[in-house]
Amino acid sequence: MSSGEATAVAPLNVAPLKIGSHSFASRLIVGTGKYKDIEQTKAALIASGAEIVTVALRRVNLNDRGEGSLMALLASKRWTILPNTAGCHTAEEALRTLRLARELGMAELVKLEIIGDPRTLYPDNEQTLEAAKLLVREGFVVLPYCMDDPVLCRKLEDVGCAAVMPLAAPIGSGLGIKNPYNLRIILESAKVPVIVDAGVGTASDAAVAMELGCDGVLMNTAIAQARDPILMANAMREAVSAGRKAFLAGRMPRRLHASASSPESGLI
Repeated sequence: MSSGEATAVAPLNVAPLKIGSHSFASRLIVGTGKYKDIEQTKAALIASGAEIVTVALRRVNLNDRGEGSLMALLASKRWTILPNTAGCHTAEEALRTLRLARELGMAELVKLEIIGDPRTLYPDNEQTLEAAKLLVREGFVVLPYCMDDPVLCRKLEDVGCAAVMPLAAPIGSGLGIKNPYNLRIILESAKVPVIVDAGVGTASDAAVAMELGCDGVLMNTAIAQARDPILMANAMREAVSAGRKAFLAGRMPRRLHASASSPESGLI
């Protein structure tokens, strides 16, 4: 091969994210709130490369499909809509909200979010588990937002949830991955996808989550409240992809002392 001839690069075999019967090339899930306007929302969603976008059912007028509305944008079928129950505080409220979404023709794939503390927005574990049991029985594909509690995540998987979504830090805090050890414990036993939900602040946080072995990352505020949301959306896209590839590649061992990059035998 001549020095000027390009070397062929084999395609990378990065498997898709599988949730129930659904399959997605992108492992980044993004929210649709807190943007300046619908044009910025659209540009950020496209820049993120996300295939799943989540919508807070209790904070959006689902019947408003007029020009310039969020529902009109999502009606393009470009994205899979993940209805969520943000603003619900009991299992009963969450069930009622998601049943309404199903009546309106939204997908069975749903994000279950039941808040137990209005200040920290920490989830209510007991209500989340109860709602998950009932929703699974009714045929929903349930993705529950939960604490980074390995026992709870196992119980949610046992009742039939299609994934578990432990927080990395409080919602909207941007603090990053505060307890990687709990995430690693969850990952060790989970047989369903583990998707970090809440706490990511910048691209390096997303990469860390993926390098730990998480199957995906869900975020909203980190993109929507960045100085340049569209550029940040693209950064998150690249970070999630790079983090996944790094996890699959396997990092080098950590060493206390230096190790020569080049062979030391045969030195002149």
